[in-house]
Amino acid sequence: MNLVECVRQTALEQPEKHAYHFLGRDATYGEFEQTVSRFAAGLRQLGLEKGDHVAFLLGNTPHFLISLYATMRIGATAIPVNPMYTQDEIAYILQNGDVKTVIALDLLLPLVEAGVKVLPQVENYIICETSEEADVKLNALSNGAKEKTKSFTQILASNAEGVDPVKVDEEDVAIILYTSGTTGYPKGAMLTHRNLYSNARDVGEYLGMTPDDRVIATLPVFHVFALTVVVNAPLLQGATVLLAPRFSPGEIYELAGNQKATVFAGVPTMYNFLYQYDGDAAQFSSLRLAVSGGAPLPIQVLEDFEEKFKVKVSEGYGLSEASPVTCFNPLDRERKAGSIGTCILNVENKVVDEYGTEVPIGEVGELIVRGPNVMKGYYKMPEETANAIRGEWLYTGDLAKKDEDGYFYIVDRKKDMIIVGGFNVYPREVEEVLFTHPNVVEAAVVGSPDVNLGEAVHAYVVLKDNSTTVEELKEFCAQRLVKYKVPHVIDLLDELPKSSTGKILRRSLKEIVKAK
Repeated sequence: MNLVECVRQTALEQPEKHAYHFLGRDATYGEFEQTVSRFAAGLRQLGLEKGDHVAFLLGNTPHFLISLYATMRIGATAIPVNPMYTQDEIAYILQNGDVKTVIALDLLLPLVEAGVKVLPQVENYIICETSEEADVKLNALSNGAKEKTKSFTQILASNAEGVDPVKVDEEDVAIILYTSGTTGYPKGAMLTHRNLYSNARDVGEYLGMTPDDRVIATLPVFHVFALTVVVNAPLLQGATVLLAPRFSPGEIYELAGNQKATVFAGVPTMYNFLYQYDGDAAQFSSLRLAVSGGAPLPIQVLEDFEEKFKVKVSEGYGLSEASPVTCFNPLDRERKAGSIGTCILNVENKVVDEYGTEVPIGEVGELIVRGPNVMKGYYKMPEETANAIRGEWLYTGDLAKKDEDGYFYIVDRKKDMIIVGGFNVYPREVEEVLFTHPNVVEAAVVGSPDVNLGEAVHAYVVLKDNSTTVEELKEFCAQRLVKYKVPHVIDLLDELPKSSTGKILRRSLKEIVKAK
């Protein structure tokens, strides 16, 4: 089985069941299947064949769901791209990914004009209308760009008859996800139909998803966490996806209350914002499960959220190269705060030393993973693939430890560890302390050069108000941390730099340190 066949089966068996909700409108599985089939026919008419690459520059709208399942339906490979990337970043992915067709929001029409000149291999641009001015903007394109451009609506209207799914092999590449590298260019992780299907199936089962679930999708759906946990897993189980165009605490409160949401998934910053927002927690009363991933969730934020909303938060772990989930806190036994939980079904995690030997319980090493969810490799990067996948195991680059009950704990990224006078300092440990201060809203810790010690601990903090001084924060840390872990410098910011998925951008903070 694969994702397309499973969703199609639900449409045949329960055509009136709601597949997704978006801005006040519901679409049934029957409607979704029909629209996907028609759009797939349109892609075929444009000359797309099995194995061709299609890039999406789309946000959290039905266009993304339809485009994804239509692309997989014809056996083509989808390449979701963050639509907020710069022209250069997008151009690199389109070129490196050998993209033949681009499906984009109408807001990105200027990119089409630029792309026609510098990316001749892109044969078609499909524009998804999200505003009334879309037609006007399409007509304003130059002749060269206009020849290559079609509208999403136009393609659906001209294809009343759909197409049946193409037969695919489970090892065929369904999606290429470009991971944002800290150095150099991003790498395209090739995820097969088996990878995506197995992880969506296993995550859905592990989290107990049923057709009755109503899952909030406010995480950016072009990101792998959202793709599996709030799109593919719910659709595989016949549940309903509640698409939110963006993350706004007020709008999420309203969506959860009006739509009787049962599952929420977010990154730590979202949990922090929802907790800080002055809204009625009763709007989340139908929630049975909250899921956190993407970055370590500070224990203080977890406990505050659970107390306010009366729902347990299950923290998990994953990475693009593993489709992405490898661990989640179990729902049928103890949830351990600060832990990423235990191995999900069919996936094995292990903590090893630099020689690949498993370390004793409680010791820190690199987390490695194996299972049907591990990627095929990096697109056109055999050396990088060989470095990441050794034997059956995917080396994650994350430092972790395991306890006697089989629960894993992420200590930090290998590359983020700070070495102060020969002592290891894990940024997360310092951040956890800062988060317990009643006036701290956000905190992030990086290393800065130090003449005497090699590196020093440098913290960036966002406060609720200006009633706390830097010296008071340092003293607060000094009472709770050994001297070499106490921040040498604390800078106060109005907000921390974040990616479009809500992750705090440590590399941006490191650039600030360098500039200083």
